[in-house]
Amino acid sequence: MSERLAGLLADSFTKILIPGIRVTIPLTIASFALGLVIAMTLALVQVAKVPVLSRIARIYIWIFRGTPLLVQLFIIFFGLPSIGIMLDAFPAAVIAFGMNSGAYNAEVLRSAILAVPAGQSEAAALIGMTYPQTMFHIVLPQAFPIAFPSLFNSLIGLVKDTSLASSITVIELFTAAQQIAARTFEPFALYMEAAVIYLIFCTLLTWLQGALEGKLVWKTPADKLVADDRPGEEHA
Repeated sequence: MSERLAGLLADSFTKILIPGIRVTIPLTIASFALGLVIAMTLALVQVAKVPVLSRIARIYIWIFRGTPLLVQLFIIFFGLPSIGIMLDAFPAAVIAFGMNSGAYNAEVLRSAILAVPAGQSEAAALIGMTYPQTMFHIVLPQAFPIAFPSLFNSLIGLVKDTSLASSITVIELFTAAQQIAARTFEPFALYMEAAVIYLIFCTLLTWLQGALEGKLVWKTPADKLVADDRPGEEHA
């Protein structure tokens, strides 16, 4: 590696990293939060088997899982203005990424909810709990730990997908690398450096995922009942 290239990479590292921290990470968090809201809504509608809404949910999932994310991004940013809906680049990216991740995570959450034994819902109904109470106090607390690994993998994947936002002028990590590469005529080195920074972000998230999965003790209502009924304990 030449001295010039080494100096270029050292100088450009922070110039690429800063947009990653200021834009890529907030874009990922906002998109994932929106996606979780959409996913939870779609999953609950399907599990409840509301006739019209469940069909709409399945159509939504079919469309967003069956079309490219880049096309969805272009439709929202470049297509909507033709019908009078103008969005800035960052909100357009959040909406596109959020709606796309919502479609995928909806299936994750639906599967996790269905994995909770049906007997728990039946028992809740017998003691007079309503459907919303059963879902939010019994089913979802047990479904979330099941869905957690897949949801976190989706978050890690979203970090990488945000690089597509460069195509609609969002100045994020990859856009910064493109701009420097265009000025310095060193695309290979700059794009490799961008890849390393993405790798750092994803590695940190992977470590966090492992720590949460390994150290957090997920306590479900059923676990608490078992703990309360341990032999040798007195009950009122």
